[in-house]
Amino acid sequence: MNELDKVLELDEAIVDISRDIKILSELAWPPALQAVFIDSWRRGQPQLPDVTYPLVDRSNNLRKLDSITRQASKLEHPLAEYVTKTAQSYLTISQLLVQRGKPEMTSLSVQVYGRPGESLTGGNGVTSLDAARYFLKVASEFDRNHHAAEAEFCLLPRVIKQEVQARLIEVFEPDRIRVEIDKNLTSKAVAGATRIRLRDATCFSEYDAEQLLQHEAFVHSLTALNGRSQPHLKSLSLGAPRTTAAQEGLATFAELVTGAIDIARLERIAMRIVAIDLALSGANFIDVFRYFLEAGQPEMESYNSTVRVFRGAPVTGGHAFTKDSVYLHGLLEVHTFFRWALREQKLKLCEHFFAGRMTLGDVIRFEPYFADGTIRTASYLPPWITRTTGLGGYLAFSVFANNIDLSGLYASHNFELLDR
Repeated sequence: MNELDKVLELDEAIVDISRDIKILSELAWPPALQAVFIDSWRRGQPQLPDVTYPLVDRSNNLRKLDSITRQASKLEHPLAEYVTKTAQSYLTISQLLVQRGKPEMTSLSVQVYGRPGESLTGGNGVTSLDAARYFLKVASEFDRNHHAAEAEFCLLPRVIKQEVQARLIEVFEPDRIRVEIDKNLTSKAVAGATRIRLRDATCFSEYDAEQLLQHEAFVHSLTALNGRSQPHLKSLSLGAPRTTAAQEGLATFAELVTGAIDIARLERIAMRIVAIDLALSGANFIDVFRYFLEAGQPEMESYNSTVRVFRGAPVTGGHAFTKDSVYLHGLLEVHTFFRWALREQKLKLCEHFFAGRMTLGDVIRFEPYFADGTIRTASYLPPWITRTTGLGGYLAFSVFANNIDLSGLYASHNFELLDR
């Protein structure tokens, strides 16, 4: 057996094992806990949620993943590094699932998803927490200065379901992806290769339908389907933990470049990052719930937002499930990648990014394998990336505008007069 065949054999083994690893569903809380907590809060005697996680024997999968990691790391084929890192990320997240509800899970979560205080690549020491605080400041100023804001309508999940389902044919064949309503979801929406789930009993805004379409359908579902069509690296269809930052970054970038994102969405993302930092710094479930409530979220939404922070983590403070740290980090890095691709005249790499679920490093390392057909180019692409002149215009302006010193612009045009 040559080295490529061995790499592909190990890759297939990862796909088999991944079927037993359902990260978010295994960290989910029983829906009944919500009513118990909200009732205690309204009585003025809030009690920390009593969350228990069933014991599951993962020793067999842990052994297999450790073996795959060790075998792949000894191979010299360039694709072996991809398999090694993918297996290692599944090994780490499996260890986290073993430690659900225990303090040890936090360091494992940080290994996979990072934490809010980590510096952004090329950000000169700027962190995602800095970015979150900046967006919260902008959102606060926006709210204060725009009293005649657009009216917010409460759209029911069934309305959003119908709208998203009708729009899917812009990219996919009819009935390729179904949209369902799920009463047990913590997130507003979750996407797989052929199914998008919406949280029941939730108030959606007018922006939500477009955000769900661009983020969930035209990125998460799309990359999973493209990964399934790969002739060799079958794990490109998986949401491997190591790809989370790039996937969420790409999905949020899709919202940005299509105009689907609004200031409220950025504010929600930023609040989650600050909330994770609060939890890691010692805030317990009640403290974080209070933070969301005081930031303006309704009780039910504040509860769901807090659960996102404490999934799998002790609720007593000092611990968190840090997955939501990746959103701004991923968005800024994907945005930088697209600008780099324009400058280097490599926009084709941006299309390759949709050929499966991969990291930014993967898409660059895979370039020769797209060229020789080992990895298949994307079968489906979101509409915005096929409009290359429009994307090019957006990126060209972004690259140039990024070089402008705002303080110089401020002084040269006497903007200080506007402050008087």
